[in-house]
Amino acid sequence: MDDNRLKHHLLIITQFHPWYRVLLEERNITLSGTDTESELALDRLPLLTAPLLNRHYFSQPPRQEAGLSLFRTSGTSSGTRKAIYYSQDDDDRYIKAKKDSFQEWLGEDNSISRALADMGTGHAASTALTIFAELGIQGEAISFTAPIEEHIAKLRSFKPELLYTMPSILEAIADAVPRNEHFGLRKIIVVGELATSEWQANMAARFHLTTHDILDTYGSIEVGAIAAYSHELGAYVLADGIVGESLPAQDISDEFQPLQQNEGVLVLTSYSRTLFPVIRFVTYDVVRDFRTILHDGKQLQVFSCMTKRIGSELKHGEKISLYDIEEVVSRHLEDASLRVMVQDNKLKLYIKSDHLTDERLSIIKLEVEEQIEDIGQMIRNRLLQGIEVIPVGNREELPSGTVKAKKLYQ
Repeated sequence: MDDNRLKHHLLIITQFHPWYRVLLEERNITLSGTDTESELALDRLPLLTAPLLNRHYFSQPPRQEAGLSLFRTSGTSSGTRKAIYYSQDDDDRYIKAKKDSFQEWLGEDNSISRALADMGTGHAASTALTIFAELGIQGEAISFTAPIEEHIAKLRSFKPELLYTMPSILEAIADAVPRNEHFGLRKIIVVGELATSEWQANMAARFHLTTHDILDTYGSIEVGAIAAYSHELGAYVLADGIVGESLPAQDISDEFQPLQQNEGVLVLTSYSRTLFPVIRFVTYDVVRDFRTILHDGKQLQVFSCMTKRIGSELKHGEKISLYDIEEVVSRHLEDASLRVMVQDNKLKLYIKSDHLTDERLSIIKLEVEEQIEDIGQMIRNRLLQGIEVIPVGNREELPSGTVKAKKLYQ
């Protein structure tokens, strides 16, 4: 990381967030002209963990500056929705990052003319129509809170060539219409939830597309655009202006158990954010095979996949890889909707599929236990009592009971 650029950005951050200057001073970093290069090394800066942010950022009174955008976290882990602010400059940089990512994937000579945004209520949803417009694409939107029948009616009437949505919503759409109906879609962009490579391949086939016609993007309300999957590189590539680190879980908190050797907790520093201090921000997302590569003369930071999210809300949750579980299920069931729950110390897999036979149920249960080493070890060590695969007849029987849901439940 360029030391002068880091110092300049830290000066901006401390202006917006005076409490961050105090954190630096506690580490004898004053941002004065006498600071040495080593004093500004990234690894000397504090990790912005959830407890630290709760103590400083989220305890502040509401910001009063003009022209701010306010978004709130889902509150699924803490039960409390927290305020995240964007300045106009923050918004502009976010929109540019998403636009550049979509443009690179679509190609300069793409002929997409209509796009539908069908997702949640966060930052990605609120900016989608602006991004489409800047790409020269006619855009419309529908809220995830609408009944699934309205989603389908919108697809049939508007006939978008590009659908920008969430994996669980795409599953719900696919489940609600005949298998030969694909709405004339040519491209699909997904955001907000886990989308394994097997799941993407199954969804591509379901809508008569290739895997290259699906773009999986990764972001958060706090950071904005973080990464997008490159089919050329076979990896997720961090967005420009973001510097990543992959740290052992124990470096985040001694409450966490060690991860696999090729896994780490993603920690991010962003030059694109000011009203939220993304300086060694701990995402609590676990990524695999994080590395820096040289591509077309440019250094890129990449990772192969995101496997799960760790946190205090789930005992032993750091050992349960949603990615690996979904890979197993998607390998055997091309139409599966999956929800994973830990209840009474048992791992429960709720699966909606027209093709779930007793034989496939047994195979999935066996492979989750035997091929995912951490889960098998937890069962052998009696940290988990076992695995239960539960067929469900319709989506309403899946945990949460909503269209928008794809996470680890407890």
